[in-house]
Amino acid sequence: MEHVVDRHLGDPGDLRVPFTYRMPGRDDQKAEVEGWPAPLAGFPLGQWIADVRRFYARGDMDEVCIVQLEKLGMVWSHYDVAWEEGLAAARGWAEENGHLLAPTDATFQGYRVGIWLKNQRAAARKAQEIEQRRAQGLPVASAAGALPEGRREQLEDIDPSWCPAWPVEWQRCFHLTRLHLEASRPLPTELGELVHQGEDLGRWVRTQRLGWNKLTSVQQWLCEQVLGIEPAAEDEKPAPRRSQADKWAMNYEAAKQFYEREGHLRVPRKHIERITLSGDRDSEGAEDPKVQEVKLGAWIGNQRIRAATLSPKRVELLADIAMRWA
Repeated sequence: MEHVVDRHLGDPGDLRVPFTYRMPGRDDQKAEVEGWPAPLAGFPLGQWIADVRRFYARGDMDEVCIVQLEKLGMVWSHYDVAWEEGLAAARGWAEENGHLLAPTDATFQGYRVGIWLKNQRAAARKAQEIEQRRAQGLPVASAAGALPEGRREQLEDIDPSWCPAWPVEWQRCFHLTRLHLEASRPLPTELGELVHQGEDLGRWVRTQRLGWNKLTSVQQWLCEQVLGIEPAAEDEKPAPRRSQADKWAMNYEAAKQFYEREGHLRVPRKHIERITLSGDRDSEGAEDPKVQEVKLGAWIGNQRIRAATLSPKRVELLADIAMRWA
């Protein structure tokens, strides 16, 4: 069958023959034009290749046949075929984009390279977990699904940072920002200032500055020493969001203020109560109070509706300022 395989190889240029592939039939125009031998018409080449791989795996193949097929570029494992296809797509994507930190929806010539890389990262992390367990003298149930060291090295040859310890999205933005700075351009700091490869780098830089304490020590070092990003000063940080308990307490203070002024809690539905909250202190220590508008009428109505779910403590507080439940 060597000449049959050789003829197929000369057509598409590989031996990744689909299992359902058959040679052109006697009435096929392609067979007539290319001069396929009549006895080979309709031959199930894909099935034959699959059988050959199975015989090889069992050790039932003659050495001469093995040598002949390997000269034609035979790949003995479907697993190896899938790896080579993915690696070729990853290499092509990296050549176009400058890195191997592809988003999950990335494709290269129709190949879903983003999903493939996500799977390889999962396999690499499993291999790392296995290595750590063995180093600690712990048992390893199975190494199935772990990325072999040789394959990890192939990916690292393309991009050493392809599998970061943190989310790949973070590493992609770091890489793109670093390239931007290496081109002698200023660091983007505002939302929408610079969008590259679908990433808002200004937004990313701002997020790192505001969320500095959420970064690992390594990420902080990379931001500060490589990109020149510094943590946000206290006066740059947005005010912390109020908790539900804080919001309830603020509305209660407005209700209490209304009661103390009016002597009752019959609040019109659209009433807005203005209360003064403590604010920040200036450089001389003086407090800058803030006025907050509270939709007190709507809040009182909501408390009546939710009366059955209020805690006993809140019911007691509202009763102290003459809350009418009906």
